[in-house]
Amino acid sequence: MKKTIKDVNWEGKRAVMRCDFNVPLKEGAITDDTRIKAALPSIEYLLENGASIVLMSHLGRPKGKAVPEMSLAPVAARLSEYLGKEVKFVSSDVVVDDTVKAAAAELKAGEVMLIENVRYRSEEEKGDPEFARELASLGDIFVQEAFGTSHRAHASTTVIAEYIPAVSGFLIEKELKFLGDAVNDPVRPFAAIMGGAKVKDKIAVITSLLDKVDILIIGGGMAYTFFKAQGYSIGKSLLDEEGLGLAGDILKLAEEKGVNFLLPVDVVAADEFANDSPHDVYAVDSIPDNRMGLDIGPETIKLFTSTLKEAKTVVWNGPVGVFEMENFAVGTKAIAECLAELDATTVIGGGDSAAAVAQFGLADKMTHISTGGGASLEFLEGRELPGIAVIEDK
Repeated sequence: MKKTIKDVNWEGKRAVMRCDFNVPLKEGAITDDTRIKAALPSIEYLLENGASIVLMSHLGRPKGKAVPEMSLAPVAARLSEYLGKEVKFVSSDVVVDDTVKAAAAELKAGEVMLIENVRYRSEEEKGDPEFARELASLGDIFVQEAFGTSHRAHASTTVIAEYIPAVSGFLIEKELKFLGDAVNDPVRPFAAIMGGAKVKDKIAVITSLLDKVDILIIGGGMAYTFFKAQGYSIGKSLLDEEGLGLAGDILKLAEEKGVNFLLPVDVVAADEFANDSPHDVYAVDSIPDNRMGLDIGPETIKLFTSTLKEAKTVVWNGPVGVFEMENFAVGTKAIAECLAELDATTVIGGGDSAAAVAQFGLADKMTHISTGGGASLEFLEGRELPGIAVIEDK
């Protein structure tokens, strides 16, 4: 068990809290503030318990330079609205300077400030100890609340804990509980749905899950690599050439382990990668040479959903079709609706799956939606995440 913010007496203490405020922006305006809202319970708890807070995050990929379009200023404004009090935004092109240090030192209990995008400094992604020490100097205790970057050993996610004690916020605590229980102690039958494009990107997690799950469902772009490995023609569908041999290995491994391994039996294939492209349903062994598969078909929806109805724990990572296009969102929506109705623990593994569930208005029907795509994958794979490892044990 890891220490959380509840294990600290915060009276007179200043928290340096690493959040994941990597929100989408359009012309300087935040288009989705889910990640900001996810951090609010921890921020509010700290403020109610006598702490002051220095918040930090990255946004985008400024590549070690001060890029005004990637400033966290809009985040400070949105946070101020939600908290009903000013979140002081203390901006510096070098992230931490004397002005930032002075502002942190002057914070009183119940006050909050946000510093500039930590990736304005190239030292952040290099895990530079000196930059980590500068960040640590802003407070007394490090609060890790950025699950989405906890698989990276960066200055603000990991190295900072070499200088001040580290505890988790409520969001990290929740991630560890639901992802941890799913991996280590699932209520069975345990099903995993793996979508997305490339087999090689998910080979490690699929192989790891074959030791844990009762049912493994493959959808999305990577399904076509499995079809090709079985000798089917896949037309113009996505093919992960590097993953072809791996797909064949996985098929054999699933059989050896007695896992109920399901691939689509029919697909919706179109002329082009466009919502208005002419499309039809085809069995997986008869995809035309001039068409590309963009969604699972109706028979597959029946197969997948009827199988999922048996499950008591489900982990879903990756959509089963091009859900961003209405005509090819049918399969992903059907899976989401099925999970929403289950009497089961449903864990959505961040990234596109989380976006899909939100798009269909079903986010509140899931047990847990992970805030980290890559981090949740590595966690499911059984790897130790550096940003979690540094949190002190109880």
